[in-house]
Amino acid sequence: MKFKKLITVVVGALAIPFAAIAGEDSQLTVEGQLMVTSVAAPAHMENVDEIFSGWVFRKDETQALQMDDFDNPAFIFIDKAIDTFSKVEGTVGKACVSCHESPEVFKGLRASMPRINSSGELETIPELVNGCRTERMGAEKWKWSGGDMAGIIGLIGLQSRGMTVNVAIDGAASSAWDKGKDLYYTRVGQLNMSCANCHEDNYGNMIRADHLSMGQINGFPTYRLKNAKLNTIHGRFKGCMKNIRATPYKEGGDEFKALELYVASRSNGLTIETPSVRN
Repeated sequence: MKFKKLITVVVGALAIPFAAIAGEDSQLTVEGQLMVTSVAAPAHMENVDEIFSGWVFRKDETQALQMDDFDNPAFIFIDKAIDTFSKVEGTVGKACVSCHESPEVFKGLRASMPRINSSGELETIPELVNGCRTERMGAEKWKWSGGDMAGIIGLIGLQSRGMTVNVAIDGAASSAWDKGKDLYYTRVGQLNMSCANCHEDNYGNMIRADHLSMGQINGFPTYRLKNAKLNTIHGRFKGCMKNIRATPYKEGGDEFKALELYVASRSNGLTIETPSVRN
């Protein structure tokens, strides 16, 4: 009986229509740079004509936080990551800066990730970071969604802010993309829901006290007011699966990597907003 009531509450919340997308007429400008927050949907999206950044669905005060780097609480973690970038760790006696002159060398990387590497494998930014730490620094791996990792990928992503998302999904990437698409539309968990049920079928509607977005990840890692920290992409995937009473896949595992590729491709045409601010 309790389970049936829970389903009723969720479905009922999704059914509440929202007359207009919050802030749909607003423009996101950060440090004088205009971001693309709405654009025609990529050709591969069959059920949506236009895509919107998650920023569009936020309240005015939350939107404002992202429009000024001084007010954006994510920069507490970005500033720490700048220090980490120069910190010597591991048995080799190196820091990130020993090989990479400055974070600016990563400009453009975030806009194309995840991607297929030279070995034909799908790779993500956390894997690149941990590869450098273990192979070049002789340091221990960071946890996928740990504070150090979230900060450094936020710093890396910041270098691409304002650049257009252009994730490749053809060629060697096609099989992983197909897998990610299948995961996106597959119902799982006790609530028998898929990613699409919220972020494609009901975006703009209210669920509890919040507006559902289209689930775009062009702003990740994102600072969430809910938990006052930087949240990674796979960390958010994990949270969503828990919300629908499903057993989450492993962060950094093949399932979440494929899902990241597919969801990232749904942002093609928007601009990188890292680090964004969300509820």
